[in-house]
Amino acid sequence: MSGFVVVIPARYQSSRLPAKPLADIGGKPMIQWVVEKAQKTGAKQVIVATDDERIETAVKAFGGEVCMTSVDHNSGTERLAEVCDKYNFAPDEIIVNVQGDEPLIPESVITQVYEGLAHNKLASMSTLAVKIDEVEEVFNPNAVKVLTDKDGYALYFSRASIPYDRDNFKAPPVKSIQDCYLRHVGIYAYYASFIKEYVSWEPSALENIESLEQLRVLWY
Repeated sequence: MSGFVVVIPARYQSSRLPAKPLADIGGKPMIQWVVEKAQKTGAKQVIVATDDERIETAVKAFGGEVCMTSVDHNSGTERLAEVCDKYNFAPDEIIVNVQGDEPLIPESVITQVYEGLAHNKLASMSTLAVKIDEVEEVFNPNAVKVLTDKDGYALYFSRASIPYDRDNFKAPPVKSIQDCYLRHVGIYAYYASFIKEYVSWEPSALENIESLEQLRVLWY
């Protein structure tokens, strides 16, 4: 199987900004910018997955492909699983999950997460991280940190300051950080078969504590 499919989960309801996917940006709804970014990657197919008819109408208006999904999903990954079922994707089809509120996402990021999985015969899922340079970001719970082993496999994701630099952090204010901190970038690529396996697992204790669904993968 070559190439990949992009699925863009998009919800109308949001505690911070309702109707965010339809927000006007330069005369286009936000979701259109995301779709167009994904299309520029050369993906075989770009599908918006939503449970709201207003988003469905907006996507169809600019010629995008949309899949209506259940209103009962608790996460974007669950919405992806329904799309996989409806489209009957082959088990080895690579699905890239792009957030519907990322209108500025570089096409290279989408391609990179796909290639990270396609070129690794051991993994079933891939994601990205970037180096943290600012002290404040290390201590920001909204910036999810990730620890990896020497080969780039994730060991843990956390909102906490990991790794905890005992000697440096014990006497605030912290003025510098070591060259090992990574911020997780919330984009994923998975094999279609793995998405189905993932949603069959119960949420883990760590996932619930941190409110980070990717920890379910490390748990199981």
